[in-house]
Amino acid sequence: MSGSIVLLHLAGAVALLLYATRMVRTGVERAYGDLLRHRLRGVLKNPLLAVGAGGVLAICLQSATAVALIVGAFVGSGIVGGTSGLLAALGADVGSALIAKLLSFNLSFLSPLCLVAGTALFMATDKTKPLQIGRILIGIGLLILSLKLIGDASEPLRDSALLPVIVQYLAGDPVTAFIVAAIMTWLFHSSVAAVLLFAALAQRGLIPLDLGVVLVLGANIGGGVIAVMLSRASPPRSRIVPVGNLIMRGFGALVGLIAILLIDLPFERLGQTPTAAMLNWHILFNVALAIVGMIVGPLVYKLAERIATAGVRGGADDPDVVELSVLNEGALDTPMQALGNATREVVRLCELVEIMLQRIFELYEKPDENAINALAALDDRVDRKHQAIKLYLAKLMKRNLSQDEMFRCEELLGACVKLEQVGDIIVRNMLVHVRKKADRGLEFTEQGWKELRDFHAAVLANARLGFNILVSRDAQSARQLVLEKDRLRDLEKEANTSHFKRLREGTVKSVDTSTIHLDTINDLKQINSLLASMAYPVLEELGMLGGSRLKTG
Repeated sequence: MSGSIVLLHLAGAVALLLYATRMVRTGVERAYGDLLRHRLRGVLKNPLLAVGAGGVLAICLQSATAVALIVGAFVGSGIVGGTSGLLAALGADVGSALIAKLLSFNLSFLSPLCLVAGTALFMATDKTKPLQIGRILIGIGLLILSLKLIGDASEPLRDSALLPVIVQYLAGDPVTAFIVAAIMTWLFHSSVAAVLLFAALAQRGLIPLDLGVVLVLGANIGGGVIAVMLSRASPPRSRIVPVGNLIMRGFGALVGLIAILLIDLPFERLGQTPTAAMLNWHILFNVALAIVGMIVGPLVYKLAERIATAGVRGGADDPDVVELSVLNEGALDTPMQALGNATREVVRLCELVEIMLQRIFELYEKPDENAINALAALDDRVDRKHQAIKLYLAKLMKRNLSQDEMFRCEELLGACVKLEQVGDIIVRNMLVHVRKKADRGLEFTEQGWKELRDFHAAVLANARLGFNILVSRDAQSARQLVLEKDRLRDLEKEANTSHFKRLREGTVKSVDTSTIHLDTINDLKQINSLLASMAYPVLEELGMLGGSRLKTG
């Protein structure tokens, strides 16, 4: 087999590994993302539990990067403390290392089982959670299969005349090997995938242990760079945790590299095989970083805060910060360009509404006057953007547009109006409930709060799906969103039935909070209906809507 064919097979196997990892992560996020975020938020209030919580979430999401971004957003919005957030990110790195260790075992027997069960579940239902569980199982099956393919594809490299030369060069130049591993990890956008690739090559005897431990260090610093790059468009305070995590991983990796260069460390004692020793070294390195982080975490967080907010004047995170509008009137004579501008601005409007929808429930749990005022200010921004987009589209519709361009204008205009209505419901209705609850010192029952939280999580997930549909115009996602509207109706009935049962039993907290509870459910249902209707233009265009509802089949 020629060298180019071998490399093509290896590249295909790595591509499948990356896709499978992403498939598992998106499945977990869609099925359990909001629940995991809520649980994580509660645990992060205790710094000692933050490391463990970050590790567990990384195992669930198959990504330490995703955890760093989630925790960074929590810290940026003031939900959790900065040091606890940094410790959670370090714990996620430990979880990521444990994933690599677990997947290094021979799990090939699980691949067909996961693929069969996942495909059967995925094809048998339209319900969100079973659908995503099927996606997760398929992703795990493909993940295990990809590791076998990597091993099979790399087998011919044993006889390669070029590979020993490259390996010998990298083994003799640890600094270059370190940099190459960091770049590869960044390109993969997954430290798990990079470490597993190195482990698979080591298992075939293609990488010696001394080189393997250096590559693992490079993968760690590359993994830290991924989160920093992905968060570069986030508010400055939301970037502090990814930056702090990179500082810790970068400093630790450099110290480890220097130690390897100066000292003959007995890495062979870490495992019976080079692969086991490499992966155990990966775990040991990240555990050591987490322990050191518990000691120096506050100092690292302050340094990261200075770096992340450098050059940002006070108030950069203020809701009233001036934004650059992309509604360029000079583009109105070029309809496709103008529609692109309008779409970008509507997407920004979606982001503001999503923030409002997230923050309103945080206020139910922890009312704060400054946060309440900030939420009201966000609604003012939504109103201003709504007006600007509406005026821009009205001017565009006076041009000589094709039928498709006119349809897209109407679709964007309809979405814009619905988003503005969602903002009004949040501020004019739900914010009133927050103030009433705080002023009267009311508390929901544990069951009642769980019902509200689950209902809100479902609406928030649907909101994100609706915002994606606005850009992707994906028919399957649009159909799923409309089906979710029916599921939410059933969820509303269950929540109200349970609430009325508590009222009949005379539960004091339920009696006191009854109006707020029922009104909140109703408000969230209205919001969900508005968001679900954003899918109708896509379904209507494809003939998938009946006279009054979604067609069956």
